Amino acid sequence: MQDRDLLRAMFDAAVAAADPLIGIRNHLPSPPSKGRTVVIGAGKGAAQMAAALETLWPEPLEGLIVTRYGYGCETRSINVIEAAHPVPDEAGLHAARRLVDLVSGLEAEDLVIALICGGGSALLPAPPAGLSLDDEIKLNEILLASGAPISAMNVVRKHLSTIKGGRLAAATKARVVSLIVSDIPGDNPAFVASGPTVPDATTRFDALSVVEQYGLALPAAMLAHLNSPAADAPPPDDPTFARNSHHVIASAGVSLEAAAEVARRHGVSAHILSDAIEGEAREVALVHAALAREIAERGRPFARPSVLLSGGETTVTIRRSGGKGGRNSEFGLALGLAIDGLPVTAIAADTDGIDGLGDHAGAFADGTTARRLRALGMDGRSFLAANNSYAAFEAVGDLFKPGPTGTNVNDFRAVLVR
Repeated sequence: MQDRDLLRAMFDAAVAAADPLIGIRNHLPSPPSKGRTVVIGAGKGAAQMAAALETLWPEPLEGLIVTRYGYGCETRSINVIEAAHPVPDEAGLHAARRLVDLVSGLEAEDLVIALICGGGSALLPAPPAGLSLDDEIKLNEILLASGAPISAMNVVRKHLSTIKGGRLAAATKARVVSLIVSDIPGDNPAFVASGPTVPDATTRFDALSVVEQYGLALPAAMLAHLNSPAADAPPPDDPTFARNSHHVIASAGVSLEAAAEVARRHGVSAHILSDAIEGEAREVALVHAALAREIAERGRPFARPSVLLSGGETTVTIRRSGGKGGRNSEFGLALGLAIDGLPVTAIAADTDGIDGLGDHAGAFADGTTARRLRALGMDGRSFLAANNSYAAFEAVGDLFKPGPTGTNVNDFRAVLVR
């Protein structure tokens, strides 16, 4: 098997291990003895989660989920709304209002099954009084360009929302069971999609600390809200949540183990560095490159052939406007420049199939990437400086485009050293 084929097989195994059908089957709640069962959800894999639940549930279902444009699938009785990601739009605003309306009319004997996965933060815009959808769009743009880790972003998001931070679950009298596909380093369920049905202990003061730490230039109205008690979210010990439960049904750790098994079957030793790596994508790439160089040139700390695996969610600080890429292709370009001439082949891709705003999940990079760019008269360092990794990989034909996968356990990185 060629190295790129092996890397693709490892990616496919990682995605398959995050199949929501398996996780939902293992955590299926009991139907209510009386009352309705209503399904709600949000995220880039929420439609596939809904379809899986429909095949397993023994009784009639109803409900509504929201997913990214192009990520829907056929469902029998659960309505699917598509909206914009990563920048919110009117469709997402409408969907958020419908979800609140749907659960607020339920009673104590009813059951809500919440299907939550990555992407739900942007798909559920619900600005508080005094703020608008345009404000939430501005907030997302500021956060995405800040370089802040996803956990810090979501602390701010959930205190500038009427649906995040457990507020959607607090809007109903029904029991809420949340089934969660985690794309968050560390798998804190309260941070996946900013926790619409799972509260956490962070406060508006924590949000203000994030604003200060990352120098977020928030508009005055947002800062005023964060400085007011109106931004407070219900704490985890609020009696509203006493009957609720949540389960992480898929995660990056399980997916990386599945990828490692594929490598071992093909005679390659596999080493999982971490499933919770955060930090600037290009800097994380340099660490991976240094390890790969040590293996290639000195046979340590692992013997050749070896593959280094990692997950989590890196970030990109936008240094120049106008570039195109994403955190995985930026990782790939920085890696490709650092492993110039080495017997190394790598893939960096988002398990949901989309990296940033592009049509790609990420890219392949190897020891010839920099040389092939030079042969085209292109300086890879200039493209990296401009956050324009997409154009660089498009030029050498190394973009990775699997299309939407129906799940999301965040970044997948595999660096193969021969």
